[in-house]
Amino acid sequence: MASPSEPAVSPASPSKRKEASLYQFFAPGGVLSRTHPAYEFRRGQLQMAQAVEQALEEKRHLIVEAGTGTGKTLAYLVPVIRSGKRVIISTGTKNLQEQLFHKDVPFLEQALFPNGEGKINVCYMKGRNNYLCRKKLYDLTGQPVLSGLEEIEQYRAIAAWEKTTQTGDRAELAELPEASALWHKIDARSDTCLGQKCSAWDKCFITEMHRRAIESDIIIVNHHLFFADLAIKQQAEYAPDAGILPEVGAVIFDEAHELEDIAGSYFGVAVSNWRVEDLCRDVDASLQRNHMLSASIAGAVKSLRERSLFFFSLLPQGEGRFAFENRREFLEENGEEFLALQHAFTRLGSELENLPSKPEEVFNFARRAQELQVQLGFLMESEDHNTVFWIERRRGGRENFNVFLQATPIDVAPILKTCLFDKIESAMLTSATLAVGGGFEYMRRRLGLEYAREVVLPSHFDYESQALFYVPPDLPDPRTPDFAAKAAGRIRRLLEVTRGRAFVLFTSYAQMNDVYQRLMGTLDFPMLLQGDAPKSALLEEFRLTPNAVLFATSSFWQGVDVQGEQLSCVIIDRLPFAVPSDPVVAARVKSIDAEGGNAFFQYQVPAAVITLKQGFGRLIRSLNDRGLLVLLDNRILKKQYGRVFIESLPNYSRTTELRIVEQWFGVEQEELSS
Repeated sequence: MASPSEPAVSPASPSKRKEASLYQFFAPGGVLSRTHPAYEFRRGQLQMAQAVEQALEEKRHLIVEAGTGTGKTLAYLVPVIRSGKRVIISTGTKNLQEQLFHKDVPFLEQALFPNGEGKINVCYMKGRNNYLCRKKLYDLTGQPVLSGLEEIEQYRAIAAWEKTTQTGDRAELAELPEASALWHKIDARSDTCLGQKCSAWDKCFITEMHRRAIESDIIIVNHHLFFADLAIKQQAEYAPDAGILPEVGAVIFDEAHELEDIAGSYFGVAVSNWRVEDLCRDVDASLQRNHMLSASIAGAVKSLRERSLFFFSLLPQGEGRFAFENRREFLEENGEEFLALQHAFTRLGSELENLPSKPEEVFNFARRAQELQVQLGFLMESEDHNTVFWIERRRGGRENFNVFLQATPIDVAPILKTCLFDKIESAMLTSATLAVGGGFEYMRRRLGLEYAREVVLPSHFDYESQALFYVPPDLPDPRTPDFAAKAAGRIRRLLEVTRGRAFVLFTSYAQMNDVYQRLMGTLDFPMLLQGDAPKSALLEEFRLTPNAVLFATSSFWQGVDVQGEQLSCVIIDRLPFAVPSDPVVAARVKSIDAEGGNAFFQYQVPAAVITLKQGFGRLIRSLNDRGLLVLLDNRILKKQYGRVFIESLPNYSRTTELRIVEQWFGVEQEELSS
């Protein structure tokens, strides 16, 4: 990926290299032991650092499973700093981004350069919609488009903040609501960006962020930004000015178990009634502001709105995500409405292009209309065999639904092989959950990573003495109607043993709500339910509330860290197989089976193994943590595939007897029955 104009090795870097070996840094008596307040020698950490250093030197790809407690961020940061290469670190969560930027890198700078003789050039980049667009803010000044007192107050606060902020990052605006409608009107997302032709280009926060990235040795991003940028570069055929991430010598993907789904979403296509309305609103606002809104353009915008509304209302009805398998029949019946919408895009584009002496943003509107037209054509007419076409309805207000037409690659492996792994010198994938049955065949096959060094590192934790894994052998199959009632009874009993202090994690909202309702009023512990408050607020309440029990679904299965006795039990309702009716999952299953494979064992079981490892990974977060893991699904004991799950989990102590669970917590049965 390195280009002649942007060297992947920054000029200042070689002077920062240290003669000391990695062993002298990580080993007992080494640099880390003298500078880190909670130092413990971790053999896995040193082994990972050595593997990363070797991969960087040999320009090889690397895949590493490093169990919780390995200290993997320092294990890859130290060799990265020593390498002198410019490196992107891409993470799955915002929390890890912040930990790297605000904690780990400053710590290493102090440890490696105690006398200030060196500096680590690092920057932290988020998706463009996190940043303010100054031009949009200036354009709003004095415009009657703010709706209600709340928006006017927000506008005043943002306008005052804009004068002092160095980054333009909305995270600095703690008082701005997450769902602020105003922010969407003034953020820096790419479809409204004018680039170098913008009047505020020199003061642009995105321009400044890109400049900082070019001057940095370490660029910290998240997977969404990385793959959005990669998709833009691929579409632009790797033109020098495409995207905002600079060329680098290596990429490290932390929390790499998420890559397939995130990459799939960015190499796909989505068109919605919301995107069309967004374009119409932007055209209206801009041309009114510039006193250029003629009757013919107003008519073209009105026609596009109406055609879009009608076309999206005709699409097949359904809840959530569902496959759009009858596109051909749909077009035979509604072809005229489809062509009318396509013509409305053409008409608006022509009207905009015919405007004399138009401002730069008008060219952008014409480009957006053409892009929507091309993408809608692909979504309705493409016969691409590696693409699944589907529809999703999302609530866009109290009574409105936004309808999304989507196309997702069924297999991202060939795309990632061509545009990522073949193009970059060294890609490193790490997570606590990448291996299935002790190997990486599943991950390599799903991601197109053909040639890579592989390392599985043991955890720093003593799982056998720290965690007990309980599977009740007597509960009914989770797919049967009487499971919820029996499961609720067992959960209640277990929570009495653990005195609350638990996450109860579900594979569906329906099951979560059902069990929660059954336990309401029967438990003596505070009960928290996902959806009653934002995720961060629920977690904070859980940490601060003695003996709390949190009922939650998928978003709490990973990236959540609660240390200590406050979380002493994680209960999972069933083996977390992906919903087989989900259009993308169903298409992948069909594709693998059609090629003579066995989708259940090659795709569905390994994916569920990694999810289960993530869910159970919430429990043991430090050497002092101790607790109970429960899976209420005894198919893990009875089915042939259950062995794959067992072999992939850490070496927990295991039991099928409630009596052992009670002994583990020092609870006598007499107490429970009294």
